[in-house]
This record gives sequence, C-alpha cells and structure tokens, in this order.
Amino acid sequence: MALDSAAGTQIWLIGGTSESAQLAIALLEQKIPYLVTVTTESARRLYPPSANVQVGKMSPEQMSAFIQAQRIAGILDASHPFACEISQQAIALQTVPYLRYERAAVQPQVLESAQAKVTVVDSIEALLASPRLHHQRVLLTLGCRDLYRFSTLRQTTQLFARILPSIEAIAQARAAGFTPDEIVALKPPISAALEKALWQQWSISQVVAKSSGHPGGETVKRQVAAELGVELILLRRPPVNYPQQTSSEHEAIKFCRQTIEAL
Repeated sequence: MALDSAAGTQIWLIGGTSESAQLAIALLEQKIPYLVTVTTESARRLYPPSANVQVGKMSPEQMSAFIQAQRIAGILDASHPFACEISQQAIALQTVPYLRYERAAVQPQVLESAQAKVTVVDSIEALLASPRLHHQRVLLTLGCRDLYRFSTLRQTTQLFARILPSIEAIAQARAAGFTPDEIVALKPPISAALEKALWQQWSISQVVAKSSGHPGGETVKRQVAAELGVELILLRRPPVNYPQQTSSEHEAIKFCRQTIEAL
C-alpha cells in the first residue's frame, strides 16, 4: 500500500545522477510517490521501468507551473554537484520543502596524499589565466560543453578530450577543434585499469576534472594519478547556499516521508 498522503501529491526528485537512481529505488521500495526529472533521454535509462520520468529543461516559470500541475509536496534535489543552476532555481521557488542530497566529497587516502599531485582550482577561468597547462599533454574530462574554452591553449598544449558517447557530445568536441585522434567517447563508470591504460596510451601529464565525488569517478582518477605521477587538476564545486542538505540516503527518505505525511 502506498504511503497515505493528500490525493495525488508526490515528491519531485531532481535527477540525472547515479545516486538519484538509487534514491528512486529506495522511494519505490518505501512506496513514497515520486516523479523524476532529467535533462537528457540517456539519463532516463538510469531509473526503474516503473518510474515516472520526465525529460527536458524548465525555466523558473515552468517550474512553478510544474509544481502545481504535478501536485509536488517536496523537492529532493539529487542533481549533479555542478548542475547548480537548477538547484538555485528550485531553492528560489520557496513554495514547497526542499532538501539537497549532496554526494560526499572524496577524502584523500594517506598513501595517495603522499604520492599524488592534486591541484584544486576555483574555475576554468582561473585555470586558463595561469600557465599551468602550458607545454603539457592534457586530458580534459569536464564534459563537452566547456571544451571550446581551451582552444586558446592549442599553440602551447596538446589537448585530449574524454566525452560521453553521444552524437551531440562528439559534434561539440569536433566543433571545439578536437580531431578524432584526440577524442575518446566512453560511458562511465570507468575502471582504474581502463583509466590508466588511456592515460598511458596518450602519455598524459595532466588531467582536468570536476571535483564530483566518488560517483563521478574522482576516486579512480586520484588513484591512477598517484600511480602514474600525473597531476590531477580538480575544479572546485560551485558554492550553493542550500537551505538544508544531507549525504545520507536514510535522511533523504525520512524527509520525503515526513513531507508527504505532513499534508
């Protein structure tokens, strides 16, 4: 029997991540009604076949209408740590309870800390303003949208890009000036063995990645960087003033249950 609530009300799970898929399964098991939104068709496949998944982006005005039309009782935001725009828009609504499910940051291991060269930068702009990437063989694992911003380095730096295996991603990489020999399209998760082989194949000296936690492959990158002596450059997570957040699945489900029961 589903959890008793006001007729038709449900939780809005902002998804697109592996942890949001785990939360969807937990909500299903607890019989808590929910609806998932993602921005790409490929992300739809993360969720159980029975899940109600809607694909597409929304403006703030569309979000307000969506909450009313779908009878949203509360928002559980499990979007990517770098997808801060949708988080900020959802917080600004202030019409229903909101909880951010934030994946935990990676804590460096003692052995790794002694061997790894890990640099954290605040932004791509800050990185490009420095000479750090000059005369290096750099693997960019930031996704396809920001690749064009590194085009100014081509006179001094050999660039490579790892992107998702989609027509759109490959097209953006090619438009940013990457040749087929400089692109690899892989779907995560990526094993340490494959990561290591790729870096060695291209003789990579630096890897630029997002500080996206274990689900985003940061743990594996740190491990391989330490093994190969490659500098790992991490973009710091963008700061967002979440009204409340947790890294506990138990607390997230508790929030959803209490939100539904309060109606």
